[in-house]
Amino acid sequence: MQGISSLLRRILPGLLLATAAAVAPMAAQAAYPEQPIKMIVAYAPGGGTDIIARVIAPYLEKYLGNGAQIVVSNRGGAGGGIGFAELAKAPPDGYTIGFINTPNVLTIPIERKTMFHWQQYDLLGNVIDDPGNFSVHQDSPIKNLAELAAFAKANPGKVSYGTTGIGSDDHLAAMLFERAAGVKLTHVPFKGAAEVHTAVVGKQVYMASMNIGEALQYEKGGSPMRNLGQMATSRTNLAPGVPTFREQGYDIVLASLRGIAAPKGLPPAIRDQLVKAVEKAAADPEFQAQAARYFAPLRYLPPAKYEAELRESEAGFKQLWKDMPWGENVK
Repeated sequence: MQGISSLLRRILPGLLLATAAAVAPMAAQAAYPEQPIKMIVAYAPGGGTDIIARVIAPYLEKYLGNGAQIVVSNRGGAGGGIGFAELAKAPPDGYTIGFINTPNVLTIPIERKTMFHWQQYDLLGNVIDDPGNFSVHQDSPIKNLAELAAFAKANPGKVSYGTTGIGSDDHLAAMLFERAAGVKLTHVPFKGAAEVHTAVVGKQVYMASMNIGEALQYEKGGSPMRNLGQMATSRTNLAPGVPTFREQGYDIVLASLRGIAAPKGLPPAIRDQLVKAVEKAAADPEFQAQAARYFAPLRYLPPAKYEAELRESEAGFKQLWKDMPWGENVK
C-alpha cells in the first residue's frame, strides 16, 4: 500500500500538469473576448456607416457571448483613409474590428500610396449595399436629373456638391454623371454624410451626392431635402418612389458595400467566432427590423463571396482610373 502511495505521489504532479496544459488552450479560447472590442468607423458620427455600426453592435455582442462589449470609435477623414489605415495596422488579436466601405477602401489605394489595402484585412462579412443618390434642398427648383443637367449646363461650375471624400462612391457617381450629361460640377469633400447633409440644409453646397439609405434617414427626421434619383438597377423597396438613374436616361449604377473586417492574421478560432457572430447578427430578425427603420439596405455576404466582390470591383475601378482619374477632378 505504501508503494502505491509513493507511486501516486511521483506521477500525480505530472498528470495534473499534463491535464492543465491540455485544458489551458480551450479555456483561453472560451474566454474570448476578455476585454472590450473596438469597432472602427472611418467616418464622422451620424452617417450611414456610423448608424449601422451602432445598430449591429449589440447583436454582435449577443452572438459573441462571454459578456462581449463593442465600443464604436469614429476615425473620420481622408475619405475613410484614416480609419482604414488604423484598422489595418491594429494588432490581429480580435480586439479591433471595423467597417470598410467600397469604393473608398478600393479607390484610395489606386489613386495614391496608402497604409492599407483590402487584402490586409481578414474579411468577416458584408452587411450593407446602399445605392448612390443625388439630393437637393427642397427650395431648389430642380426636381429630376434632366432639370439638374439643364441647370448645370446653363451655369457651369455653379452646382457644388458634397461627398464623403475623394474617390468615394459619392464622388465617382457625380463624375460619371458629369461625363454622361456633359456638365461641370464643383466637388466639396467632407468627413462624413452627416456633414454633407448639414451643408445642403444650410445651403453651403447646392447638392448632396449620398447613398439613398442615408438620405431617407435624414428625410425621416424632417430634413428639407429632395431626392432626385437612386443608382440601383431597380427601385429599392426602401425607396419605391425615387426613380433610378437608368429610368431617367443615365446608365449609372453605383453603391456602397459596408462590411466588417479585422487586421489580417487573426487566430483561426477567434476569426471563426467573429465570422459566425456577423452572420448570425445579419440574419437576426430584430436587427433586420431595426436596419429597415434606419433605411439601411441589407446584403449579407460571407467572407469568400465578399472577397470575390471586392476583387471584381477593384479591377473595374482600376480601369475607371485609367479612363477618368478622379484625383485630377478635385477643387
